[in-house]
Amino acid sequence: MTYPHTRLRRARATAWSRALHRETILTPADLIWPVFVTEGEGVEQPISSLPGVSRWSVDLMVERAKEAVDLGIPCLALFPDTQRERRSEGGEEALNPDNLMCRALRAIREACGDSIGLLTDVALDPYTSHGQDGLVDDNGYVLNDETVEVLVGQSLNQARAGADIIAPSDMMDGRIEAIREALESEGHVNVQIMSYAAKYASAFYGPFRDAVNTNGLLKGDKKTYQMDPANTEEALREVELDLAEGADSVMVKPGLPYLDIVRRVKEAFEVPVFAYQVSGEYAMIEAAVAAGAGDRDALVLETLLAFKRAGCSGVLTYHALHAARLLNG
Repeated sequence: MTYPHTRLRRARATAWSRALHRETILTPADLIWPVFVTEGEGVEQPISSLPGVSRWSVDLMVERAKEAVDLGIPCLALFPDTQRERRSEGGEEALNPDNLMCRALRAIREACGDSIGLLTDVALDPYTSHGQDGLVDDNGYVLNDETVEVLVGQSLNQARAGADIIAPSDMMDGRIEAIREALESEGHVNVQIMSYAAKYASAFYGPFRDAVNTNGLLKGDKKTYQMDPANTEEALREVELDLAEGADSVMVKPGLPYLDIVRRVKEAFEVPVFAYQVSGEYAMIEAAVAAGAGDRDALVLETLLAFKRAGCSGVLTYHALHAARLLNG
């Protein structure tokens, strides 16, 4: 059929018709809210490089969890701001059953029950004095197998404290299988693994490192374990391996610059795929708003819709609370 018999603008002429023909739907249930936990009581610490984002002490984190439940956000992703004196070369604080992450998990679970999911980051960078995601040798190289052993202990520690989803973000080879076997052997059969399967060595992570206070600690870079931004086929191999090892879902990180990877993964494997709209992406939107270059509400909803359109089951975003309020409008 050709013009004028076919006029694609007919369906766009009215709001009701646009809604009726809309192919992709975004709801608060598509959002995971990353939040930062810090020590103290009644503490809120605004993060300068992430305008509108704060670190909260455990008691205030419980209030944030209740707020998320009320807005229909199904899951929180927790990240700890570990005190410098608790950091070490080997990241031993990750194994402490009374560390900041575990205390936050128990407090939220006690207050909210099963009304919200709790996703926990598994990597050693919040706990190491050198800022790397794993153990390092004398040359500064991040050791794979030795790191995996610690990650298994960290995962079990978090599962015992009430984590619903273990999310390894370290990019060590073989860690998914090792974590899955450990969870099964200890009876945590319903604890999910969302693998950071395609995590790139990106320039968009800077504000996150401010949020967890690793800026100034990191020696070198993370290019020997995080992926080269130039690679696509390698991402598919990473995803395939992690699924075979027992991942329930996979993540692509960062988000918008890697929507092509999201689409390739979804088409190749037809599994739940998540993306992380990382700190640098959030900061750029906020900078555009501050400069008068765009409307926050429109920018937030359009970018999140792009993730869904590309094939995401859900999105980790610092705009989750704002977006949920808009969607519930």
